[in-house]
Amino acid sequence: MQRLQAFKYELMPTGGQRRDMRRFAGSCRFVFNKALALQKERHEQGEKKLGYVGLCKLLTEWRNGMETPWLKDAPTHPLQQALKDLERAYANFFARRADFPRFKKKGQRDSFRYPDPKQIKLDQADSRIFLPKLGWLRYRNSRDVQGTVKNVTVSSSGGKWYVSIQTEREVEQPIPQGGAVGIDMGIVRFATLSDGTFYAPLNSFKRHEDRLRRAQQAMSRKTKFSSNWRRAKARVQRIHSRIGNARRDFLHKTTTTISQNHAMVCIEDLQVRNMSRSAAGTAEAPGRNVRAKSGLNKAILDQGWFEFRRQLDYKLAWSGRYLIAVPPHNTSRTCPCCGYGSKDNRRTQVQFLCVECGFEENADLVGAINILRAGHARCACEVSDAVRSPAAGTHRSDSSEHDAGVSTVGIPRL
Repeated sequence: MQRLQAFKYELMPTGGQRRDMRRFAGSCRFVFNKALALQKERHEQGEKKLGYVGLCKLLTEWRNGMETPWLKDAPTHPLQQALKDLERAYANFFARRADFPRFKKKGQRDSFRYPDPKQIKLDQADSRIFLPKLGWLRYRNSRDVQGTVKNVTVSSSGGKWYVSIQTEREVEQPIPQGGAVGIDMGIVRFATLSDGTFYAPLNSFKRHEDRLRRAQQAMSRKTKFSSNWRRAKARVQRIHSRIGNARRDFLHKTTTTISQNHAMVCIEDLQVRNMSRSAAGTAEAPGRNVRAKSGLNKAILDQGWFEFRRQLDYKLAWSGRYLIAVPPHNTSRTCPCCGYGSKDNRRTQVQFLCVECGFEENADLVGAINILRAGHARCACEVSDAVRSPAAGTHRSDSSEHDAGVSTVGIPRL
């Protein structure tokens, strides 16, 4: 099977290379915004949306025009990739997978991509990489790049520059090993497994919240765009970067441990966006318990539930294992002993006490056990064709499904 994998490293550019990367990222952002404004204008005038080929023709005019001659300084392929990103954003919008494309802002997710591997040279022995119009750049070589280089993305975060090298390689079809486990997500316990083990939450944002608030207050007192304001903004960005790095490290370690020790993982099909939606309401219809709901939303987003599921998805697929998503309804209100379901079974967030048979256990553990049982039932229905694959669960691309030999919910194809 073919495996696409990205290897990300921190770059150590010179001062001139930093300036060039900022200019290239700015050129890509300008092209994206200009093309998006043109598409909106054509839509308002009742004209048909331009495709990628038509936008590339306009890009040639922009590069040779008198108004934007500085676009010639940037490499051509990254500018074309910005137009491809816009085309993909429109496709995701019409497929109802994302919101309507928005204009990019300076300093937010600045990046550019080199799609042609023939223009890229990787020297792992000397920890350097050659990119068009940038030359050789040093990077912190923390691990070896495996496979054939397909494309390279350069991005900026927290005042640092990173390079992400996507590769492709052939790997043997792995054989699933380990047992099955159900996982219940929570706030007090980040993840509770049906075998009784659980992972305590990291709460990365909560740990740095006071420090972040003080840094933001100090930045708000500075004159905007002054030297002091820029230094204060850099401090805020460093704190945000530390919060994100700690959260990603925790999620990677947790998902790696779970994926390596279990052949089948069952989770709830949670809609995190809906669960963390604001309860403020409107002026005509104000919400209730807004402050409590705001704290809950902050805790959910601090846990990184969606990223946890995303990492479990591809790591289980890489190791030949399966991820099954089940409906979350009443998983923590149903007794695993007698099967009686009622909201009275869970009087508190922590304790489960069945009013029918008297079974008592931790509520998160009860939820994990019920999720595992629902996963087994769904697996049996999928195999017997009682439930069609797209009914629910984790969605993967067609190529990865074919290579991994699994359906959209991670059930082995027969």
